Amino acid sequence: MNKNVLITGGTGGIGSSIALLLAKDGYNIIINYFSNDKKANELKEKIINEYKVNCLVIKADVSKEDEVNKMIEQIEKELGNVDILINNAGIDLPNLYHYKTADEFRKILDVNVVGAYICAKAVGKKMLDNKYGKIINISSTNGINTYYPMCFDYDASKAALNSLTHNLALQYAPYVNVNAIAAGFIGTEKELEGYDEDFLKEEIDKILVKRYGEPIELAKLVKYLISDDASFINNTIIRFDGGQKGSY
Repeated sequence: MNKNVLITGGTGGIGSSIALLLAKDGYNIIINYFSNDKKANELKEKIINEYKVNCLVIKADVSKEDEVNKMIEQIEKELGNVDILINNAGIDLPNLYHYKTADEFRKILDVNVVGAYICAKAVGKKMLDNKYGKIINISSTNGINTYYPMCFDYDASKAALNSLTHNLALQYAPYVNVNAIAAGFIGTEKELEGYDEDFLKEEIDKILVKRYGEPIELAKLVKYLISDDASFINNTIIRFDGGQKGSY
């Protein structure tokens, strides 16, 4: 029986890469999204037509507990329990420090941290009861020690997500593995949009392998972490950054 994977923020560059790779490997896929109906349904059609697995798309704001609970109820009704949760939903509102607002700060924390907590809480108890579960939080090296004042709120949210990872691992031990991937510069369409060549060169020069990462590479790490081969990896923050200077 195929395992059910819920991917929040599933229509973005990283989320869709994870969805397609895991569907190819035989997992049933649930794509959570917030705004892009067209992209979500196109991704669903591709998964069903090419990989012949079950796929749901569910629009929900992960920062709203009632919406997450309704999403989980729908999944359980149509596919059964969530076996694997990929907390990938996240937002960033970069701006000069003195233009930032407390409301924007709260919004980022609500989606990036509280949203991950709400989703984990919604599925974690049943994972524990079933003596099986995997939770992967998509974090960032910005939450370790690569800081930019223009995105201090995003940095703080990812540091909190790393802390949440450790606490969730303790809460759901011994049957649920909880890990985070602290991603560096991943070359999604959204990440590359609007940057000039000089900025991109500066960022790439900070990376020891002298290139940015590809979403499919991160997806392959997710695939490994949810596999039985990685059953002894738990409560860990894995840097995935090509040896990015300043994130050690």
